[in-house]
Order: sequence, then C-alpha cells, then structure tokens
Amino acid sequence: VVLMDNPGNTRQCFALIGGQYQSYYVQRWMRRPDNFGKLDPKMPLKLTSRAWTAAGKQEFFPPKQSQVNSHQEKLRTYLNELDNIKSRLKQVIEKMNAMTVVVLTCNHGQSELLINFACSARARGLDLKNVLVFPTDQETKELAEGMGLATFYEEKLMETVPKRGAGIYGDHIFVSVMFAKVLCVQLVNELGHDLLFQDVDVVWYKDPLEYFHDKSLPEFDMYFQDDGSRQERYAPYSANTGFYYVRSNDRTRHLFRHLIYSSDLISAWSSHQQVLIQLLAENNSVMGLSVKIFPKEMEEFPGGAQFHRQKKVMKKIMSGDSKAYIFHMSWTQNKDNKLKFFEQMGEWYVNKQCIGKETHEITDKDVTENKNGVLVEHCCSVEPQITCHYRDKPSKIPCKDSPTIDTNGRPFW
Repeated sequence: VVLMDNPGNTRQCFALIGGQYQSYYVQRWMRRPDNFGKLDPKMPLKLTSRAWTAAGKQEFFPPKQSQVNSHQEKLRTYLNELDNIKSRLKQVIEKMNAMTVVVLTCNHGQSELLINFACSARARGLDLKNVLVFPTDQETKELAEGMGLATFYEEKLMETVPKRGAGIYGDHIFVSVMFAKVLCVQLVNELGHDLLFQDVDVVWYKDPLEYFHDKSLPEFDMYFQDDGSRQERYAPYSANTGFYYVRSNDRTRHLFRHLIYSSDLISAWSSHQQVLIQLLAENNSVMGLSVKIFPKEMEEFPGGAQFHRQKKVMKKIMSGDSKAYIFHMSWTQNKDNKLKFFEQMGEWYVNKQCIGKETHEITDKDVTENKNGVLVEHCCSVEPQITCHYRDKPSKIPCKDSPTIDTNGRPFW
C-alpha cells in the first residue's frame, strides 16, 4: 500500500522496478532545481527528499555542527546521570501509585497555563493524582507543588531551558523546551509505565484516561490527536505531539531512545513533532510499531484545527453538547493568544494575582504543607473568567462588539 500525494497535487506516476534486492522504501524523484525552487517540468528528474515542498523548500536537512555539539553535551549529562535519575523517578511514580502516568513539562514562562489546567480540572471535580509534572526550573516546581501536583525536577538536565515563555512558535525558547518534552516521556516510558503526554495548553472536560483504559479500544502502541496540518514535513501521520498516549513495550522504548539520541534534529528543524513523526514512520516499517491517529472529525479530542476551522464542532463544545474529553489550544502563535482564546471560550480559571508570579509572590506558606495545594485558594477561580477578545473566534458568549483577529474574519455567532 502506497499512500502519497505530490506537493501541490502536481502530476505524478509510480514505478515498480524488479531485479533489485528487496526494499520497503519509496524513492521520490522530482523535476526540480538542485537546491531551491519550484517544480519545473523542463528539469530532469532528480532523487529528492520526501519533504521537498511544492514551493521548492527542503524541510529535512542535517543539523549544523554547533547543534550536534550542543546535543552531545546534553546527551553526556543525560547518560552520566541516567541511573540516578531513573532510581529517583521510580520512587516518585511508585508513591503516586498510578496505573498510567499523565506527563507534562513546563517552564515558568508557561506556568499560567499549567495552573489553568489544574484549576479547570478541579472546577470539574477531576482527579489529578496521576499527573506528574517535569518542571524545567525551581520556580515552576514550587508552583506545581503548590497546586497539589506531583513533580520530578532534574536541574542538571533542565538547566539549559530558559525560564521565559516562547515569543512565537519555533523560536529558540520553544525549541529548548522541546528537548524537555522528549526527555520526560522517554524516562517514564523506559521505566515500564504507560503514559499520556500533554502540553500545558490543554483543559479536561472528562478524564481522558477513561477513554484509553476502555477495554473496547482497538489496541495500538501509540495514539495521537490529529494535528490537522497537512504540510510535507508532518507526513505521513500529521500526529500532534502535544497530546498522545503511549503503551510501554519494547517497540515504544526503542522509539523514544531513538528519538532522544536524534534530538539534534529538533534544533535543526525547530520541531520535535517533525522529528518524532519521521521516527514513527521508520519504526512502523522496521519494528512493526502500530500508530493510531484519531480522525480529525472525531469529537473526543479537538484542538486548534477545530478551533480555527470547524465552527459546528466548536458550537457543540460551547453549548456543552460535545463528546469531547479535552480541548488542546494548539495552532496558536504564542501564550498571549492562548490565554485570550481560553478566556472567551469560558476555560480560564486563573486569578490575576497568580499570572506570571512565583510562589513567594503569592503566599508565604510552605508549598509542602498541604497535599491538596496551598496555592489553590489563591489561584483558582470557582467559575470561569469569561472575557471577549475577538468576534471571529469561538466564544462562550456572543462577542459581537469585539474586533476580528483574522483578515476578513467572520463572526462566530
């Protein structure tokens, strides 16, 4: 079975050639310039990367030596500390007594989103005992524990991650946090635990583990939210790496070891999503790794694609008639927009005195005093704080007097 669309739906053909040794790989030949430029039917056929776009951009390329050197330094620290880290992490997870671990990572610049996740779940009466946060700095560790969440902090591995929030998708801070996302999943998976990884820009309507623990669910090694993007660099899966479920077995453990050893590509490509998708395809072919991408039409796990493109889906969520377990605020340029979109969706539960603050600026109490979280009473609003920002984006209430954010944006209501 060959599943392939040429960039820009240009004309293409398939050739099956005998006489060669057995191969399960597809070679791609295109009429294109040598290094950059649009497809040209007058050019001779050239062997081409599968990530060459219709506009003539090569999305896959080797990392620079400086990126390799930086990655090797991180790996050196990781390997030197690995036995000690695994021993300590094992104790933390055993204390949680969790069947499946919900894994998050966060720096201080994104801490409001972490607090909102915890506050919104509490407002719905959802249990967060399975949640384990891998903070990248001491400030976020204290905030997470102040919200009653379990944490595992490894300063030597996380010291290169900036504390500030990313300015835009793909900037150097964004890329630095990507290594933390790989690391926390790999460590929990390596210890033999099934896990659900999610970004902090997620809210729960229902406990998503109920879905993944359902015995009727067809069994795959990994399950992903559909990203919705169909760029060449996300082929063939378009897996969203901000919400996915992993069964711990030999195949997935090999995959994540492969990923952490290949993380210099994250710096080169400015995306761990892009790297992981290519390794999913490779391990599917070589190791028989089974991967399920939930259809983007599926109601249970909506995200940014639905927020920006599927008004009917979002109106069902706004009215409370959806079967959604979660909502993932992906496809968003930066944290400021995420906060605004959550506010007008009626999914913002963080009091203003906790936004951008450290624990000592919120309370002088010891965060370890209360298992349920000493910051909850200060930071969590019982009811959502609804604020209109843009009339052309989904909102809990009509925002007809607000401006549009998109060019030629049409009112949601």
